[in-house]
Amino acid sequence: MKPKSFKLKVCGMNKNTIDVGLLKPDFLGFIFWKPSKRYFDGEMPNLPHSIKKVGVFVDASIAEIKALTKQYGLLYTQLHGNESPAFCDELKKQIPQIKIIKVFSIKDSFDFKQLRQFEDVCDYYLFDTKGKLPGGNGYSFDWKLLKKYPSTKPFFLSGGIGLEELDSILEFAKKPESKYCFAIDVNSKFEDEPGLKNIEKLNEFKKLLTDNSQLKTDN
Repeated sequence: MKPKSFKLKVCGMNKNTIDVGLLKPDFLGFIFWKPSKRYFDGEMPNLPHSIKKVGVFVDASIAEIKALTKQYGLLYTQLHGNESPAFCDELKKQIPQIKIIKVFSIKDSFDFKQLRQFEDVCDYYLFDTKGKLPGGNGYSFDWKLLKKYPSTKPFFLSGGIGLEELDSILEFAKKPESKYCFAIDVNSKFEDEPGLKNIEKLNEFKKLLTDNSQLKTDN
């Protein structure tokens, strides 16, 4: 049995970024969509070099993404809107160093055929729960739907994940559908208020999530 562990992404960073950074998650997500309660427009604190900064955008222009990538030293861009494959392709051409995460929202079902057109123009997929707003809806979709995942592209798993989902994650890690799951993305379930993360809960979750002795696959 081969040990398997997931990377950790903490999204919606805003009010206590330095404290979260001390936990050294693999990714920190900063939302650049103004209607969000977690909209980030402050000064970027100094963070450990091991942490990759992700800019979260919803139908932003390439010029805006380019400017904010340069301003904040973003290494990843997460696209939560209706961005087309052509948009992703052009974004990659204009910012060659950026890694693109394309988001797809799932509710009761999902047509995985729509991934085909994005295969060559993005680096990762992210699956979250379909709700009224792009992301941050606080509840999970049925991960069994990922049994039909047709790609070998690594993906982020998101949507209402908190400490109470840990056992489900450990079970998910044993199943074939977790093979290409690269990272777990958390946000609202670890907040005391929008943008203010609960450090104790995050620390506990990170320790358990990254404990290779607990995450085992049947491969």
